[in-house]
Amino acid sequence: MSPRHNRPRDAGKPADRPEAGSGRGFERTETWRGEQWIVRIIAGGPPGKFYRCPGCDQEIPPGVGHLVAWPEYGGVEDRRHWHSACWNAKDRRTTRVQRSRNAPRY
Repeated sequence: MSPRHNRPRDAGKPADRPEAGSGRGFERTETWRGEQWIVRIIAGGPPGKFYRCPGCDQEIPPGVGHLVAWPEYGGVEDRRHWHSACWNAKDRRTTRVQRSRNAPRY
């Protein structure tokens, strides 16, 4: 009698998953403002590294899940770290109003 197989035989093959230990999250391509953007989900950033979200102008602390987006034909300097909610709401936001650091948020 042969042992029972609890999972499909091709379960060990990496289909849409990143390589183990690559440090990269899942990537997808989205269209925004008539341009193709590559969006990568990050589980948490490197320890001690803060990023500033361009959607809300707030810091993303280390270890907080977020995403990185850049134009398809852009370089490393075009990457921006966004809160996931800010990226999802980017089309509903009005033009950016730059506030000073001490301005009230209403």
